[in-house]
This record gives sequence, C-alpha cells and structure tokens, in this order.
Amino acid sequence: MEQFRGTTIVAVKRNGKTVIAGDGQVTMGQQVVLKGTAHKVRRLFEGKVVVGFAGGTADAFAICEEFEKMLNKYSGSLMRSAVEFARNSRGSGKNTEALMIVADKNTLLILTGLGDVIEPDDGICAIGSGGNYALSAAKALLRNTDLDAKEIAIKSMEIASDICIFTNSNFVVEEV
Repeated sequence: MEQFRGTTIVAVKRNGKTVIAGDGQVTMGQQVVLKGTAHKVRRLFEGKVVVGFAGGTADAFAICEEFEKMLNKYSGSLMRSAVEFARNSRGSGKNTEALMIVADKNTLLILTGLGDVIEPDDGICAIGSGGNYALSAAKALLRNTDLDAKEIAIKSMEIASDICIFTNSNFVVEEV
C-alpha cells in the first residue's frame, strides 16, 4: 500500500518572532496529488504554540495529537512537553514516519515520532520532501537580507515549491 506524503514545512526565528510555514500538498506515491489544500501548520494550546508536521499522514496526525496531550498535561511548557513526548515515543516501539516542528515565543524544536528532540543552532529548520530546499533558501536569506521571519519563511517556501514536485504554493503561515 502506498503512503500518503508530500509536504514542506519551514520555521524561521528572527528578532523575537518565530514563523512556521507549510504547503498544502498531499501526494500518494510518486505520481498522484491527492489534495492541494491540506493544513499542516496549526496553533495549539490556546494559540500559544505553533506546529507543522510532515510524513505519513496517519503518523503525522498521531504525533501531533500526542504532542498536544503533552502540552495540555504540562500547561503549555514547550520544552517539558517535547521531552515527555520524546520519552513516550521511544518507549512505544512504533516505527513512526513523521516529524514535527514546534515553536512558542521562546523555543523552536524539531520532534520525531522516534523520540528525538532537536533544537536548531541558528533558529532555522525545515522538514518534509522540500525541506532541504526551504532550509537552504532560509539560511541564505537570513544571512544576506534584513527580511523579517515571515518574509523569509514565505520566500523560502516559494523557492522550495519552484524546485520540489511534492511542494505546492498553497501556504499556511503562523507566527508566534
């Protein structure tokens, strides 16, 4: 059975703002676009946390739901929720094919369904099929322009959608 995939999520932190942007494409295998308007960037915990997820659709929704439970359990503490989410993921024994970028006003992290918690060194990260394209663009824009976080995220997504056939230009953008 073919997996439902295809997305790009990028996060940029600059001047006290963090933006997560994602496209809306869902593909089946290497040839079929099933949906172009999926919302893979969402606000959680009273709008104080933004998440973007990529990977197998069922796994992505499952890890987002599990992370949201941790946020509620730990009163919105992003780092504590991430660590507990990771601890639970490691012990589950499941082979989860999904990743999430999570952010609040202070912290930006990549979480995997396998129990990894990664804080990017430079305030930029990306996941998904077009993630490396968006990441490269965001790094170049951050280092060589005065654009704000939102402008960098959008321009990075535009570049990724020009290159990656699994990334479309129907973006959802959230800022914290």
